Amino acid sequence: MQFSNTYLTLNERFYQRINPQPVSAPLLLLWNDALANQLQFDADLAANTQELAQLFSGNKLLEGSQPIALAYCGHQFGQLNPNLGDGRAHLLGEVLDEKGRRVDIQLKGSGPTQYSRNGDGRSALGPALREYIMSEAMFYLGVPTTRSLAVVATGDQVYRQTIQPGGITTRVASSHIRVGTFVYFAVHRDHESLSALLDYSIERHYPQLSDAGNKALAFLQAVMDKQIALIVQWMRVGFIHGVMNTDNCAISGETIDYGPCAMMGAYDASAVFSSIDVQGRYAFGNQASIALWNMTRLAESLITLIDTNEKTAVSLAQDVLETFVASYEHQFKMMMLNKLGLHESTAVDSEFIEQLLTGMTEKSLDYTQCFIDLQSSLTDAAKAVSLLEILGDWYRQWRELIGETPQQLQQAEKIMAKANPLVIPRNHHVEATLKACENEHDTSLALRFLAVLKQPYQQLENTADFQDSSNEYDSHYKTFCGT
Repeated sequence: MQFSNTYLTLNERFYQRINPQPVSAPLLLLWNDALANQLQFDADLAANTQELAQLFSGNKLLEGSQPIALAYCGHQFGQLNPNLGDGRAHLLGEVLDEKGRRVDIQLKGSGPTQYSRNGDGRSALGPALREYIMSEAMFYLGVPTTRSLAVVATGDQVYRQTIQPGGITTRVASSHIRVGTFVYFAVHRDHESLSALLDYSIERHYPQLSDAGNKALAFLQAVMDKQIALIVQWMRVGFIHGVMNTDNCAISGETIDYGPCAMMGAYDASAVFSSIDVQGRYAFGNQASIALWNMTRLAESLITLIDTNEKTAVSLAQDVLETFVASYEHQFKMMMLNKLGLHESTAVDSEFIEQLLTGMTEKSLDYTQCFIDLQSSLTDAAKAVSLLEILGDWYRQWRELIGETPQQLQQAEKIMAKANPLVIPRNHHVEATLKACENEHDTSLALRFLAVLKQPYQQLENTADFQDSSNEYDSHYKTFCGT
């Protein structure tokens, strides 16, 4: 890969120059061939697993990389921590992929930095594997996301709830600039760096804004639009992020940080699987409101750049933020209409959608499977009778909206097939995969699972092996951050 590290053109208040800390016995467990090809990674080197383990554990540096740990802050469950930063990650640098798109290459779990706050700078192997599986699943589901290039077992132990094997993930992202990066310079009253960060972010992610009359305000609008689109996609597939702190909100609009994340089985807007989210702040149904909360923190950090008059700046920012709810509700409705096989112009109100979700909650219906069943009921009379018994008048109304001609049924099926995955990374299958990899370094289950997750809208030979409901398992399921 050819590195060109533009983030280093910013001043050193943005980062610490520091190399990864070596590990004792690196072993490559997962390698993403398709992504490596996109990144134009050397094919001969990619065939050398021992060398890959050395490079993607941080024991050796890739030629041209210049490792740094990034500075940022974050609101952790609403409480500001002004000095977070990469406490266990090293950004190796940036490369251009085969289409000329700039991406970051980062090692996660690669040792302590000045931002570690007495932490060990490491990751357990389980969370490293989870990030690989979940980010790849999200990518193929069509959800904007960071990706994973490799997972390396370190041969060392880390101490969390118990003693666990260590691991390192190689994360690929459009960038690692977060809402928390902007907040960092705002709370430290570093106007010069804040202005430089805005210019850099626009050049890298939103070059169409370079000539905007008010670049800061246009940037706020653009980032907010990306966040709305992202959360709608999370809601489409039943993804629960679990830790939507401002340091985990990327301005690129990508899903970042797969710590205590989970997938929803039985529909429940209040579903929470994170062991540390005791108040349900980041529950499935709260994700849109938290995205707005995060955007409000971004707006606050941009006030001095929006206008020199604070009152004027606040008013302008509020005008942008006040459009969030209507925009999200419209996009959410359009997404749900697609899941239901209805044209976006279909004359239904939001109450019709809420009636379905209420019925799913009351009857503990599996979110993913319910839409699969709705689609199959268009051609399966027995399934139609079953759903009529379960959903009653709602189902009857839905069928009337779909229509009964062969052309109408085919069109509905076509719309639903694109919006509703046949398989998701269900929690019990994710955990079974992690356990196999952690205990025996056996990746056979992971590879079989990933092969299915890479084609989530097609019924493959092994798809059925990973479609079973996790409702009983989910009733006591908890995920952990891994730090």
